[in-house]
Amino acid sequence: MGGAWKVAYADFVTAMMAFFLLMWILNMVPPETKAGLAAYFRGERNFDSSATSPVSNNPFIQNTDKIDARDLKISEVEKSHYAIAQKMKQMLMADAVPQSASGISADDVGIQLRVNSDVMFPPGSVKLLPEGQRVLESVQKMMNEYNLYLVVRGHADSMEAKSPYPSAWELSGARASAMVHYLAEHGIKPTRMRAVGYGDTRPLKPGIDEQSRAMNRRVEFFFHRPEVMSYSVVY
Repeated sequence: MGGAWKVAYADFVTAMMAFFLLMWILNMVPPETKAGLAAYFRGERNFDSSATSPVSNNPFIQNTDKIDARDLKISEVEKSHYAIAQKMKQMLMADAVPQSASGISADDVGIQLRVNSDVMFPPGSVKLLPEGQRVLESVQKMMNEYNLYLVVRGHADSMEAKSPYPSAWELSGARASAMVHYLAEHGIKPTRMRAVGYGDTRPLKPGIDEQSRAMNRRVEFFFHRPEVMSYSVVY
C-alpha cells in the first residue's frame, strides 16, 4: 500500500478546508444576495448587469467632462459617444433627471440612460408625470441633435401592475409605447425608434423588499448608431 493513503488523506483534508471556507463565505453573504443568487440559478431571474452602471462608477462617463473629443485620436463613433455622454451628464446635473433615480452606461454600440419609473409615471399608470415630460424633452433634444436611433425599454415591478394591465408585461410595454408615441408626436421619426417591454424579467435587484423593487421599476433609453438597428444586442 505504501504512501498512497497519505495522498488520499491530503485530498480529504483539502476538500474539508474548501468546504468550511465555502460555509464561511455563505455565512458572510447578505440574505438578499443569497435570495437573488438562488432565484438566478433556479432560472427565475435574469439579472441585467449591463444596465447598472451609474455615473459615479462608469469611467467612460466619469471622464467625459475632462476630455475634448476633437483632440482624441479615436473613431468618429467614439467621438460621438463622448459628445452624447457629455450631453447626458449636463442633463443630469441640470436636474432634468434626478441623479438619485438615474444612471448612464456605455458600450461599443451605444449610450444608455436609465430612469426610475417612479419619476416618469404614477404607480401602475402610463400617464406621464411633469418630471417624465422633462425627461422626454431632453431625449427629444438629443435625437434632434444627433443622427441616432433609439430603443426604449420598459421594466416593471411584478407587484406594480393593476387594471387595466393584468401583468408587468402589459404595463412595461404600454409605458415604452407611450414614450415612443410622445416622441413621435413631437417630431421624431417613428422609423428611428423601437419600444420593448420586459415586464419583470430583467430585474437589477432580487426584488425582495420595496427598495430593491423600486430600482427594478425603470425605463431605459438606449441611443445607438443607425447601422446597428438590426443587432440583437440593442435589445
